[in-house]
Amino acid sequence: MARAPSNYDDSESGGLVARGRQGDNAEPLSITKISQALKRTVEDRFGHVRLRGELSGVKRAASGHVYCALKDDKAVLDGVMWRGNTDRMAFVPEDGLEVIATGKLTTYPGRSKYQIVIDSLELAGEGALLALLEKTRARLEAEGLFSRERKRALPYLPRTIGVVTSPTGSVIRDILHRLADRFPSHVIVWPVLVQGQGAADQVSAAIRGFSELPQGGAVARPDVVIVARGGGSIEDLWSFNEEAVVRAIAESTIPVISAVGHETDTTLADYAADRRAPTPTAAAEMAVPVRVDLDATLADFGARQRRAIYRPVELGRERLEARVRRMPKPEQVLQAQAQRLDEASERLRRGLMDRAGQGRERLAGVASRLSPNALKRAHGDSQRRLDNTRLTPALVERPLVSKRNALAALARLAEQLHPRKPLERGYAIVTDAGGKAMTSKAQAECEAALKLQFKDDVLEVTTGASPAAAPVASPPPKPKRAPKPKPAAGTPPRQNDLFD
Repeated sequence: MARAPSNYDDSESGGLVARGRQGDNAEPLSITKISQALKRTVEDRFGHVRLRGELSGVKRAASGHVYCALKDDKAVLDGVMWRGNTDRMAFVPEDGLEVIATGKLTTYPGRSKYQIVIDSLELAGEGALLALLEKTRARLEAEGLFSRERKRALPYLPRTIGVVTSPTGSVIRDILHRLADRFPSHVIVWPVLVQGQGAADQVSAAIRGFSELPQGGAVARPDVVIVARGGGSIEDLWSFNEEAVVRAIAESTIPVISAVGHETDTTLADYAADRRAPTPTAAAEMAVPVRVDLDATLADFGARQRRAIYRPVELGRERLEARVRRMPKPEQVLQAQAQRLDEASERLRRGLMDRAGQGRERLAGVASRLSPNALKRAHGDSQRRLDNTRLTPALVERPLVSKRNALAALARLAEQLHPRKPLERGYAIVTDAGGKAMTSKAQAECEAALKLQFKDDVLEVTTGASPAAAPVASPPPKPKRAPKPKPAAGTPPRQNDLFD
């Protein structure tokens, strides 16, 4: 079979199978080799670079590595920062921050990308630092950490004061000196770093440590905490702008005074604290009152208290003296009564004299009748009347016989009416349980038990009736004694009977 002619020349163009060219002894490279060659070339050429750009897509992996991108208005470069370097960063990277990254360029063969391995990140000037500060402030303020309602009043006279600051600086000396001048107090210093790497973690840990101290423990729990640092640049004070410090102050269970920097320095710790002091010395002045002024105030209160106690007494004394002056004198009040007493005394004297005179007159009249002659005459008259009176025995015997006969009749009647006599003839006396005599059937039926008194003994019987109150018989009225007849007019009085 004939083959059609072709204009294709295998020697000048690629064919289906790769063949070496004449005079070319270069072997084709693998992807790995060319990637490794590119990596070495880039790392050798750009082993140390400083790049300025805006952070974008910042992401922190679970391993602690930080992945991000640096960009400007025309290009984007991926970046990675290993965990060992991220722990040394002075700020938390966020999207939109303009930073200066220091590191080396390398490639990532897995995706045919080149990237920068960042050794350190710094904010690109104070403008970027202030922007980060404002951004963090706005975010924390939106959470309510700076709200006025969260602020607490400081104790008027704290017994223990906690101070979070550097133990070697002049700040702690100023605070102790001011406290000693104003009001000596018990101070507990929690030493921390106030600048540099790890300062924010130590400050936040100290604030939380004071809050976790128990009441009445071995270490006294402060009544107020002062977070203090001397002045410096914004970079020097940056630890007190860290979110960890701000949250620790906001979550503190103890009132916090922020004394970071000088009067013009402001940090986020000042917004979160309960009180902001312009200087550490001013913080000590806020924490305690002036003892001399307090002593003077207490002395003034004591004087006012004494005046308040004595004033009613003085007013009462003045009122009493005024009323005493208006009251009449005792001799004036008693003048009328004294006059009446004198008059009554005079009347009593005259009355006694008159009564004595009258008695003397009556005694004189009676004495005239009690003369010996008068007594002799009365005695003679009585003797004659006695001699004229006849006392015969019959006058005495007749009444005695009459009374003796009446007494014998009464004795016979009493013997016949004795209640025991009918018992000898076969009769019985019926009484109730209390010994009261029953005189009718109706009375006996009302009693549950009866006693029958016979001659020799008592027999107790029951009737079967329920006990009921028996009517009480009223005693018969006593007969009225007839009045004695009055003697007729003109009848001479007779001699009374001896036995009447």
